[in-house]
Amino acid sequence: MKDMKFWTLLLAGSFFLGGCGGKVKEGVTLSGTEVGGLEYSEALRRVRENLSYLPLEVRTPAGNFSCEIDYSDDAETLLRRAKRGESLTVTVRRECVSLEEFADMVCRSNAKEPVSAALTFDKTGFTYFPGTVGTACDRARLVRDIGAALSDGETHVSLAVRDVAPAVTEETLRARTRELASFTTEFDAENLPRSRNIALAAERIAGTELAGGAQFSFNETVGSRTAENGFYEANIIADGEFVRGVGGGVCQASTTLFGAALRAGLDIVESNAHSLSVGYVAPSLDAMVSDYSDLKFKNPYPYPIYLMGKAENGRVTFTVYGMPDGLRYEVESEVLFRIDPPEPKVVEGTEDRTVREGKAGIASASYRLVYGADGALLARTLLRRDTYAGVRGILERAPRSDAILEEEGA
Repeated sequence: MKDMKFWTLLLAGSFFLGGCGGKVKEGVTLSGTEVGGLEYSEALRRVRENLSYLPLEVRTPAGNFSCEIDYSDDAETLLRRAKRGESLTVTVRRECVSLEEFADMVCRSNAKEPVSAALTFDKTGFTYFPGTVGTACDRARLVRDIGAALSDGETHVSLAVRDVAPAVTEETLRARTRELASFTTEFDAENLPRSRNIALAAERIAGTELAGGAQFSFNETVGSRTAENGFYEANIIADGEFVRGVGGGVCQASTTLFGAALRAGLDIVESNAHSLSVGYVAPSLDAMVSDYSDLKFKNPYPYPIYLMGKAENGRVTFTVYGMPDGLRYEVESEVLFRIDPPEPKVVEGTEDRTVREGKAGIASASYRLVYGADGALLARTLLRRDTYAGVRGILERAPRSDAILEEEGA
């Protein structure tokens, strides 16, 4: 070896032996180098020149790292003690300079933090971004392995690393975004203003994410039902009558969302019945919204829920996604009794005909049923009790002549 370490050892030996004078005894061999009869300093130089000063390399995924080594040997002691004709072997000792700091540097160079998986949710649905596995270095083992390699005359060691899984994996996210419930109602697709209102409400709700414990408001999410806000004029229920109004049909969207929320196990904070019963859901399972009434529900789960809405081809559907709790939720409607409709209204016309059939009123109740994983009914909870007014029929009557009136009065 002809590097600085060698010359440092040589100079140290020369200093040590220089003051001793004399020569090595005849016939002495150290590690294959014949040094008999040589001056001690020359003998030491030749021995060390022929010794193997092995390096040490740590092989890692991030590349190879060479440890700076301090070498020492017992050549000086052997030269002084060697007897005539004796053949001895020099022991070379290696020590990694600043081993602890070197191990820290190697581990830092190979450490990689794991990256958790992520997702986005919008009107088009879910997009998942897979996480990445991190790498951790077994520092304690590295120190032990270096020490053993130096003692055993090895020239390299391999760094022991282990994978570190991300805190959140794509599999975890997919498990938290399963379909909890979906509910659909049908409407007349040829009634374009009403269809557009339903579709607009569904589109504004689609892509909504609700954190654990957070509350949803239909009115806040959809906005005011005005022409400026994009809504059209269609039939609405007002004061027990079907009349024209901006935003007609939006209540079918809120009712359908209400049905999905009930079946997803969400906590209903506010829901209100129409003054008249509707044909697209059973009594007490509707959710009327207006400037003064809202549909509100709360996410009871520790993880977010996600709302998707879609209206096309005469069907509006809302779907709730999240982490299932292992329970199954269903709803039940019960008609308690019926109420006779009011006396029909008679209007003058060109012929005798029924303009609108009368419709009986309804007193009703609705319940949510909770089933366990084994299918057993765990709870049947009252949601609402409601009374829907009857609809007054309208009869058209043609004008009567005096003869006809006399005949009818006969």
